[in-house]
Amino acid sequence: MKRNVQVLNLSRMPMLLSSALLAGVFLLMSMPSTSFAGSHGDGQAAKQDIVDTAVSAGSFNTLVAAIEAAGLVETLKGEGPFTVFAPTDEAFAKIPSDKLDALLQDKEALTKVLTYHVVPGKVTAADVATLDEAETVEGQSLKITSQDGVMVNDAHVIKADIMTSNGVIHVIDGVLMPN
Repeated sequence: MKRNVQVLNLSRMPMLLSSALLAGVFLLMSMPSTSFAGSHGDGQAAKQDIVDTAVSAGSFNTLVAAIEAAGLVETLKGEGPFTVFAPTDEAFAKIPSDKLDALLQDKEALTKVLTYHVVPGKVTAADVATLDEAETVEGQSLKITSQDGVMVNDAHVIKADIMTSNGVIHVIDGVLMPN
């Protein structure tokens, strides 16, 4: 049985919005073959936060640039917990360079895109597989399906349950764009 999840009323959590955005940015840059330092697949909390985990992976150049451009580094190092659906560098490469450059220059639009990748709370792969949708920090919901692997909107989850000290990262193969 599928269920819908709404973890927090985000209108009361402006700091969470910024944190979620930063988490989304770092996660967007992860590579599926990357080994994440400090992560555990057994559900135990890792010693590194979302930001440090992304940096340690060594393949988050675009994501790191976006997080810095949005001013979200300190927020995503916050307490959380956050669930981030993080696109890889390859996913960012699918965006035409002029559009990606424009997005990185528009802090408001960048924040909206990044927070659309973040769900408040800790939602593991087992939880995600039971959902039809999940409300993001940005305020819109992500569509979740699990027929041929788990998909979030039109992106496939290619690596799940990268545990951090302040949440969990699920790597996806596409950049999610809010309406």
